[in-house]
Amino acid sequence: MYLSELFQRKRCVFSCEIFPPKKNSDIDSINQTILGLERIHPDFISVTCGAGGCSIGDNLTIKVAKRIKEYGLEPLVHLTCVNSSCRNLEETVALLKENNIDNILALRGDRAENSTASDFAYASDLISFIRQKGDFYVVAACYPEGHPESNDMAKEILHLKEKIEAGAGHLISQLFFDNDRFYAFMNKLHAAGIDVPVEAGIMPVVDKRFIEKIVSLCGATLPVKFLKMLDRFKNSPAAFFEAGIAYATEQIVDLISAGVRGIHLYTMNNPDVAEKIAKNIEDLLRNVNDEPS
Repeated sequence: MYLSELFQRKRCVFSCEIFPPKKNSDIDSINQTILGLERIHPDFISVTCGAGGCSIGDNLTIKVAKRIKEYGLEPLVHLTCVNSSCRNLEETVALLKENNIDNILALRGDRAENSTASDFAYASDLISFIRQKGDFYVVAACYPEGHPESNDMAKEILHLKEKIEAGAGHLISQLFFDNDRFYAFMNKLHAAGIDVPVEAGIMPVVDKRFIEKIVSLCGATLPVKFLKMLDRFKNSPAAFFEAGIAYATEQIVDLISAGVRGIHLYTMNNPDVAEKIAKNIEDLLRNVNDEPS
């Protein structure tokens, strides 16, 4: 199934993200994560690449995607290009088609240290390549607070337009904790004529040990309300867990009420957290998606 069908029949799509097991781990170790997510019936599940990217020689991402399909769910496979050759990506795309995987999240990816020159410079190059090589639905990423390597939002918006023109059908945002920043970003997209659906990326923070790592990786702003939560419950893991669930739920309720086209939950392979969030918003999603068009 192409994910475009979801946006044709739903006002708000709900999806989740997981990552593959570590190298040399048993692929069956992912089963409990998928089984837990299967209980909440997400519209699709995205699968990230490992640290070395997604290649034909290390296709854990594809193996997990196949497992997701075995559970009757739809996978979205992450595919990076910056450290890959045309030949490598041709083989990977062929393997995806061979395994009936129809949806790809096209990403530039992180440049590896001491990497050789790549055949691809930008995600838009990869999107064009995928569209030429097969009948796939392609998704692209966006950064509401700007890409960590850029300080020019206007230029980033132009790059997003290039991704759409290359064939991206919708966007999934990097995680954020301040909805106002997401809304300001959406206004910039609309002003630029970008009208494809955008899923808001939400990560429930239920362990304070991950905060610094998250911020260093994506540069997300921590609003005052979030910082107060950190300070108030920092010495009680159980209370912090519940507060993190509540904060993410409040974010999502506000986003759905504002008409966002999708929620993409960064699960960190914790199906219990995803299940708590899904239960909190299930009636809201049902109400929104049952409304007549």
